[in-house]
Amino acid sequence: MSKKQIHKLYLLTAVGYFLPAGSSWVALLVLRGFSVLEIGLLESIFHIVSFCFELPSGVVADVFGRKRTLVLSQVMMLLSGGLMILSDSFGTVALAIGCSALSYNLASGTREALAYDSLKKDGNEGAYNRFSSTEMMFYRITQSAATLCAGLALWLGYRKAYMLDLLFGLVALFIAGSLQEVMKDVETKNKSSREQLYEVVKESWTFLRSNKRARKIMITNALVGAVSTLLLFFLQAKLPLAGLDSALLGPALFMMGLGAAAGAKISQYFSGSSYVRMLLASGVGVLFAFGMTFTGRPYLMILGGFVGALSDDFLEVRTDVLLNEMILSGQRATLISVSSFLFSVVMIVMSTLIGWIMG
Repeated sequence: MSKKQIHKLYLLTAVGYFLPAGSSWVALLVLRGFSVLEIGLLESIFHIVSFCFELPSGVVADVFGRKRTLVLSQVMMLLSGGLMILSDSFGTVALAIGCSALSYNLASGTREALAYDSLKKDGNEGAYNRFSSTEMMFYRITQSAATLCAGLALWLGYRKAYMLDLLFGLVALFIAGSLQEVMKDVETKNKSSREQLYEVVKESWTFLRSNKRARKIMITNALVGAVSTLLLFFLQAKLPLAGLDSALLGPALFMMGLGAAAGAKISQYFSGSSYVRMLLASGVGVLFAFGMTFTGRPYLMILGGFVGALSDDFLEVRTDVLLNEMILSGQRATLISVSSFLFSVVMIVMSTLIGWIMG
Protein backbone atom coordinates (compact mmCIF):
# COMPACT_ATOMS: atom_id res chain seq x y z
CA MET A 1 0.00 0.00 0.00
CA SER A 2 2.73 2.48 0.97
CA LYS A 3 4.52 2.48 -2.41
CA LYS A 4 1.35 3.32 -4.35
CA GLN A 5 0.35 5.90 -1.75
CA ILE A 6 3.77 7.60 -1.85
CA HIS A 7 3.64 7.85 -5.65
CA LYS A 8 0.19 9.45 -5.43
CA LEU A 9 1.49 11.98 -2.89
CA TYR A 10 4.37 12.85 -5.23
CA LEU A 11 1.87 13.34 -8.06
CA LEU A 12 -0.38 15.45 -5.83
CA THR A 13 2.54 17.78 -5.11
CA ALA A 14 3.64 17.97 -8.75
CA VAL A 15 0.13 18.78 -10.01
CA GLY A 16 -1.37 20.64 -7.06
CA TYR A 17 1.35 23.29 -6.85
CA PHE A 18 1.64 24.00 -10.56
CA LEU A 19 -0.32 27.26 -10.45
CA PRO A 20 0.85 29.76 -13.12
CA ALA A 21 -1.64 32.42 -12.00
CA GLY A 22 -1.06 31.76 -8.30
CA SER A 23 2.70 32.11 -8.78
CA SER A 24 2.29 35.51 -10.48
CA TRP A 25 -0.66 36.86 -8.49
CA VAL A 26 1.15 40.10 -7.63
CA ALA A 27 1.89 40.92 -11.29
CA LEU A 28 -1.70 40.03 -12.26
CA LEU A 29 -3.11 42.38 -9.62
CA VAL A 30 -0.81 45.17 -10.77
CA LEU A 31 -2.07 44.58 -14.32
CA ARG A 32 -5.63 44.99 -13.02
CA GLY A 33 -4.83 48.34 -11.42
CA PHE A 34 -4.36 47.38 -7.77
CA SER A 35 -1.93 49.63 -5.88
CA VAL A 36 1.23 48.50 -4.12
CA LEU A 37 -0.42 49.37 -0.79
CA GLU A 38 -3.42 47.15 -1.57
CA ILE A 39 -1.14 44.28 -2.61
CA GLY A 40 0.84 44.69 0.61
CA LEU A 41 -2.39 44.51 2.61
CA LEU A 42 -3.40 41.35 0.75
CA GLU A 43 -0.03 39.75 1.56
CA SER A 44 -0.63 40.62 5.23
CA ILE A 45 -4.09 39.04 5.06
CA PHE A 46 -2.53 35.81 3.77
CA HIS A 47 -0.11 35.65 6.72
CA ILE A 48 -2.78 36.60 9.27
CA VAL A 49 -5.10 33.81 8.06
CA SER A 50 -2.16 31.39 8.00
CA PHE A 51 -1.20 32.44 11.53
CA CYS A 52 -4.73 31.91 12.84
CA PHE A 53 -5.54 28.59 11.17
CA GLU A 54 -2.21 26.72 11.09
CA LEU A 55 -2.72 24.95 14.42
CA PRO A 56 -6.48 24.26 14.05
CA SER A 57 -5.88 22.75 10.60
CA GLY A 58 -3.36 20.31 12.04
CA VAL A 59 -5.83 19.24 14.72
CA VAL A 60 -8.50 18.76 12.03
CA ALA A 61 -6.16 16.42 10.14
CA ASP A 62 -5.37 14.36 13.24
CA VAL A 63 -9.00 14.09 14.34
CA PHE A 64 -11.01 13.85 11.10
CA GLY A 65 -8.46 12.15 8.84
CA ARG A 66 -5.56 13.15 6.60
CA LYS A 67 -7.20 12.18 3.31
CA ARG A 68 -10.31 14.27 4.03
CA THR A 69 -8.14 17.20 5.02
CA LEU A 70 -6.11 17.04 1.80
CA VAL A 71 -9.34 16.87 -0.22
CA LEU A 72 -10.64 19.92 1.67
CA SER A 73 -7.34 21.70 0.98
CA GLN A 74 -7.84 21.24 -2.76
CA VAL A 75 -11.46 22.39 -2.52
CA MET A 76 -10.30 25.60 -0.81
CA MET A 77 -7.70 26.16 -3.55
CA LEU A 78 -10.39 25.74 -6.22
CA LEU A 79 -12.62 28.17 -4.32
CA SER A 80 -9.74 30.67 -4.18
CA GLY A 81 -9.18 30.45 -7.94
CA GLY A 82 -12.89 30.78 -8.64
CA LEU A 83 -13.16 33.88 -6.45
CA MET A 84 -10.19 35.42 -8.26
CA ILE A 85 -11.94 34.93 -11.61
CA LEU A 86 -15.16 36.50 -10.31
CA SER A 87 -13.50 39.22 -8.21
CA ASP A 88 -14.34 42.83 -8.93
CA SER A 89 -13.22 44.47 -5.67
CA PHE A 90 -10.52 44.43 -2.98
CA GLY A 91 -12.85 42.53 -0.63
CA THR A 92 -13.43 39.65 -3.06
CA VAL A 93 -9.70 39.34 -3.76
CA ALA A 94 -9.02 39.39 -0.01
CA LEU A 95 -11.49 36.52 0.46
CA ALA A 96 -9.74 34.59 -2.33
CA ILE A 97 -6.36 35.18 -0.67
CA GLY A 98 -7.78 33.96 2.65
CA CYS A 99 -9.04 30.75 1.01
CA SER A 100 -5.59 30.23 -0.54
CA ALA A 101 -3.95 30.58 2.89
CA LEU A 102 -6.44 28.13 4.41
CA SER A 103 -5.69 25.65 1.62
CA TYR A 104 -2.00 25.92 2.47
CA ASN A 105 -2.73 25.42 6.18
CA LEU A 106 -4.83 22.30 5.61
CA ALA A 107 -2.09 20.65 3.52
CA SER A 108 0.75 21.72 5.83
CA GLY A 109 1.84 18.73 7.90
CA THR A 110 -1.05 16.59 6.64
CA ARG A 111 0.73 15.24 3.56
CA GLU A 112 3.82 14.42 5.63
CA ALA A 113 1.79 12.75 8.36
CA LEU A 114 -0.10 10.56 5.87
CA ALA A 115 3.15 9.55 4.16
CA TYR A 116 4.88 8.63 7.43
CA ASP A 117 1.92 6.63 8.75
CA SER A 118 1.53 4.83 5.41
CA LEU A 119 5.19 3.80 5.48
CA LYS A 120 5.00 2.88 9.16
CA LYS A 121 1.98 0.65 8.56
CA ASP A 122 4.10 -1.39 6.12
CA GLY A 123 7.07 -1.39 8.54
CA ASN A 124 9.03 0.86 6.20
CA GLU A 125 9.23 4.14 8.12
CA GLY A 126 12.99 4.22 7.45
CA ALA A 127 12.12 5.25 3.88
CA TYR A 128 10.53 8.49 5.09
CA ASN A 129 13.84 10.36 4.74
CA ARG A 130 13.83 9.58 1.00
CA PHE A 131 10.17 10.58 0.69
CA SER A 132 10.70 13.89 2.48
CA SER A 133 13.64 14.94 0.33
CA THR A 134 12.02 13.80 -2.94
CA GLU A 135 8.66 15.38 -2.14
CA MET A 136 10.33 18.69 -1.26
CA MET A 137 12.30 18.50 -4.51
CA PHE A 138 9.08 18.01 -6.51
CA TYR A 139 7.50 20.92 -4.64
CA ARG A 140 10.34 23.31 -5.45
CA ILE A 141 10.65 22.26 -9.09
CA THR A 142 6.89 22.59 -9.58
CA GLN A 143 6.82 26.05 -8.01
CA SER A 144 9.83 27.14 -10.06
CA ALA A 145 8.24 25.84 -13.27
CA ALA A 146 5.05 27.76 -12.47
CA THR A 147 7.13 30.90 -11.97
CA LEU A 148 8.58 30.44 -15.46
CA CYS A 149 5.00 30.63 -16.79
CA ALA A 150 4.49 34.14 -15.37
CA GLY A 151 4.76 35.64 -18.85
CA LEU A 152 2.11 33.23 -20.14
CA ALA A 153 -0.21 34.16 -17.26
CA LEU A 154 0.14 37.87 -18.00
CA TRP A 155 -0.47 37.24 -21.70
CA LEU A 156 -3.61 35.21 -20.99
CA GLY A 157 -5.02 37.73 -18.52
CA TYR A 158 -6.12 36.97 -14.97
CA ARG A 159 -9.39 35.18 -15.80
CA LYS A 160 -7.93 32.71 -18.30
CA ALA A 161 -4.79 32.27 -16.17
CA TYR A 162 -6.85 31.31 -13.11
CA MET A 163 -8.97 29.00 -15.27
CA LEU A 164 -5.70 27.20 -16.06
CA ASP A 165 -5.02 26.97 -12.31
CA LEU A 166 -8.50 25.50 -11.81
CA LEU A 167 -7.79 22.82 -14.39
CA PHE A 168 -4.71 21.62 -12.51
CA GLY A 169 -6.61 22.01 -9.24
CA LEU A 170 -9.36 19.66 -10.41
CA VAL A 171 -6.80 17.01 -11.34
CA ALA A 172 -5.17 17.45 -7.91
CA LEU A 173 -8.59 17.07 -6.23
CA PHE A 174 -9.10 13.75 -8.03
CA ILE A 175 -5.65 12.55 -6.89
CA ALA A 176 -6.35 13.58 -3.27
CA GLY A 177 -9.66 11.72 -3.39
CA SER A 178 -7.90 8.54 -4.53
CA LEU A 179 -5.59 8.44 -1.49
CA GLN A 180 -6.09 5.77 1.15
CA GLU A 181 -6.64 6.78 4.76
CA VAL A 182 -4.49 5.05 7.37
CA MET A 183 -6.99 3.72 9.87
CA LYS A 184 -6.90 4.83 13.49
CA ASP A 185 -6.62 2.31 16.30
CA VAL A 186 -9.82 0.88 17.80
CA GLU A 187 -9.55 2.88 21.02
CA THR A 188 -9.31 6.16 19.11
CA LYS A 189 -12.15 5.30 16.72
CA ASN A 190 -14.53 4.69 19.66
CA LYS A 191 -14.04 8.24 20.99
CA SER A 192 -16.17 11.17 19.93
CA SER A 193 -14.70 13.94 17.75
CA ARG A 194 -14.79 16.31 20.76
CA GLU A 195 -12.87 13.84 22.92
CA GLN A 196 -10.31 13.24 20.18
CA LEU A 197 -9.93 16.99 19.64
CA TYR A 198 -9.33 17.62 23.34
CA GLU A 199 -6.89 14.72 23.61
CA VAL A 200 -4.81 15.78 20.60
CA VAL A 201 -4.47 19.37 21.85
CA LYS A 202 -3.64 18.26 25.40
CA GLU A 203 -1.04 15.66 24.40
CA SER A 204 0.55 17.96 21.81
CA TRP A 205 0.93 20.72 24.41
CA THR A 206 2.41 18.23 26.90
CA PHE A 207 4.88 17.00 24.28
CA LEU A 208 6.05 20.52 23.40
CA ARG A 209 6.35 21.57 27.02
CA SER A 210 8.39 18.52 28.00
CA ASN A 211 10.48 18.08 24.85
CA LYS A 212 13.06 20.85 24.86
CA ARG A 213 14.92 19.39 21.87
CA ALA A 214 11.82 19.46 19.65
CA ARG A 215 11.20 23.10 20.55
CA LYS A 216 14.79 24.06 19.72
CA ILE A 217 14.66 22.22 16.38
CA MET A 218 11.41 23.95 15.38
CA ILE A 219 12.63 27.42 16.33
CA THR A 220 16.08 27.17 14.70
CA ASN A 221 14.59 25.74 11.51
CA ALA A 222 12.05 28.57 11.47
CA LEU A 223 14.80 31.20 11.83
CA VAL A 224 16.92 29.80 8.99
CA GLY A 225 13.87 29.29 6.78
CA ALA A 226 12.48 32.79 7.40
CA VAL A 227 15.74 34.55 6.50
CA SER A 228 16.16 32.47 3.32
CA THR A 229 12.52 32.94 2.27
CA LEU A 230 12.64 36.70 2.82
CA LEU A 231 15.92 37.01 0.92
CA LEU A 232 14.37 35.33 -2.12
CA PHE A 233 11.28 37.51 -1.78
CA PHE A 234 13.25 40.78 -1.70
CA LEU A 235 15.54 39.63 -4.51
CA GLN A 236 12.51 39.82 -6.82
CA ALA A 237 12.56 43.58 -6.24
CA LYS A 238 16.32 44.11 -5.91
CA LEU A 239 17.51 42.22 -9.00
CA PRO A 240 15.86 44.57 -11.54
CA LEU A 241 17.17 47.56 -9.53
CA ALA A 242 20.66 46.04 -9.75
CA GLY A 243 20.43 46.06 -13.54
CA LEU A 244 19.03 42.61 -14.38
CA ASP A 245 16.91 42.66 -17.54
CA SER A 246 13.26 42.19 -16.53
CA ALA A 247 12.95 39.43 -19.15
CA LEU A 248 15.53 37.43 -17.19
CA LEU A 249 13.80 37.75 -13.81
CA GLY A 250 11.64 34.64 -14.34
CA PRO A 251 14.59 32.43 -15.34
CA ALA A 252 16.60 33.84 -12.40
CA LEU A 253 13.84 32.92 -9.94
CA PHE A 254 13.61 29.51 -11.58
CA MET A 255 17.34 28.93 -11.08
CA MET A 256 17.09 29.90 -7.41
CA GLY A 257 14.15 27.52 -7.05
CA LEU A 258 16.32 24.73 -8.45
CA GLY A 259 18.75 25.47 -5.61
CA ALA A 260 15.99 24.59 -3.15
CA ALA A 261 15.22 21.38 -5.09
CA ALA A 262 18.92 20.44 -5.00
CA GLY A 263 19.12 21.05 -1.26
CA ALA A 264 16.09 18.86 -0.63
CA LYS A 265 17.56 16.01 -2.69
CA ILE A 266 21.08 16.28 -1.25
CA SER A 267 19.76 16.14 2.33
CA GLN A 268 18.89 12.44 2.14
CA TYR A 269 22.57 11.59 1.68
CA PHE A 270 23.44 13.21 5.01
CA SER A 271 20.99 11.25 7.17
CA GLY A 272 23.88 10.03 9.32
CA SER A 273 25.20 13.52 10.04
CA SER A 274 24.37 15.32 13.29
CA TYR A 275 21.66 17.95 13.20
CA VAL A 276 24.01 20.55 14.68
CA ARG A 277 26.48 20.16 11.81
CA MET A 278 23.70 20.42 9.23
CA LEU A 279 22.37 23.51 11.01
CA LEU A 280 25.80 25.16 10.95
CA ALA A 281 26.28 24.37 7.27
CA SER A 282 22.84 25.76 6.43
CA GLY A 283 23.44 28.84 8.54
CA VAL A 284 26.68 29.59 6.69
CA GLY A 285 24.91 29.15 3.34
CA VAL A 286 22.12 31.56 4.28
CA LEU A 287 24.63 34.14 5.60
CA PHE A 288 26.51 33.86 2.29
CA ALA A 289 23.25 34.54 0.44
CA PHE A 290 22.54 37.51 2.69
CA GLY A 291 25.97 38.98 1.96
CA MET A 292 25.60 38.55 -1.80
CA THR A 293 22.47 40.72 -1.86
CA PHE A 294 24.61 43.76 -1.00
CA THR A 295 27.14 43.30 -3.81
CA GLY A 296 24.91 45.03 -6.36
CA ARG A 297 25.99 42.47 -8.96
CA PRO A 298 22.96 40.56 -10.33
CA TYR A 299 24.72 37.27 -11.01
CA LEU A 300 26.37 37.18 -7.59
CA MET A 301 22.96 37.93 -6.06
CA ILE A 302 21.42 35.05 -8.03
CA LEU A 303 24.25 32.76 -6.90
CA GLY A 304 23.57 33.82 -3.33
CA GLY A 305 19.86 33.12 -3.76
CA PHE A 306 20.65 29.67 -5.16
CA VAL A 307 22.94 28.83 -2.21
CA GLY A 308 20.47 30.24 0.32
CA ALA A 309 17.58 28.23 -1.09
CA LEU A 310 19.75 25.10 -1.18
CA SER A 311 20.78 25.61 2.45
CA ASP A 312 17.21 26.21 3.60
CA ASP A 313 15.73 23.04 2.11
CA PHE A 314 18.81 21.02 3.07
CA LEU A 315 17.95 21.75 6.71
CA GLU A 316 14.16 21.68 6.21
CA VAL A 317 14.13 18.04 5.06
CA ARG A 318 16.34 16.90 7.95
CA THR A 319 14.11 18.80 10.40
CA ASP A 320 10.99 17.17 8.98
CA VAL A 321 12.49 13.69 9.34
CA LEU A 322 13.66 14.30 12.93
CA LEU A 323 10.32 15.69 14.08
CA ASN A 324 8.36 12.80 12.55
CA GLU A 325 10.62 10.33 14.37
CA MET A 326 9.95 12.11 17.68
CA ILE A 327 6.17 12.53 17.33
CA LEU A 328 3.42 10.03 18.11
CA SER A 329 1.17 9.16 15.18
CA GLY A 330 -1.99 10.67 16.70
CA GLN A 331 -0.47 14.14 17.03
CA ARG A 332 1.78 14.12 13.96
CA ALA A 333 -0.16 16.58 11.78
CA THR A 334 -0.83 18.86 14.75
CA LEU A 335 2.80 19.10 15.82
CA ILE A 336 4.12 19.55 12.28
CA SER A 337 1.59 22.38 12.05
CA VAL A 338 3.06 23.82 15.26
CA SER A 339 6.39 23.97 13.44
CA SER A 340 4.74 25.83 10.53
CA PHE A 341 2.98 28.10 13.03
CA LEU A 342 6.33 29.06 14.58
CA PHE A 343 7.63 29.78 11.08
CA SER A 344 4.71 32.19 10.52
CA VAL A 345 5.45 33.94 13.82
CA VAL A 346 9.13 34.34 12.93
CA MET A 347 8.19 35.54 9.43
CA ILE A 348 5.96 38.28 10.83
CA VAL A 349 8.79 39.52 13.08
CA MET A 350 11.65 39.08 10.59
CA SER A 351 9.89 40.52 7.53
CA THR A 352 9.97 44.05 8.92
CA LEU A 353 13.56 43.68 10.16
CA ILE A 354 14.95 42.22 6.92
CA GLY A 355 12.97 44.72 4.88
CA TRP A 356 14.49 47.58 6.91
CA ILE A 357 18.04 46.18 6.53
CA MET A 358 17.70 45.61 2.79
CA GLY A 359 15.71 48.76 2.09
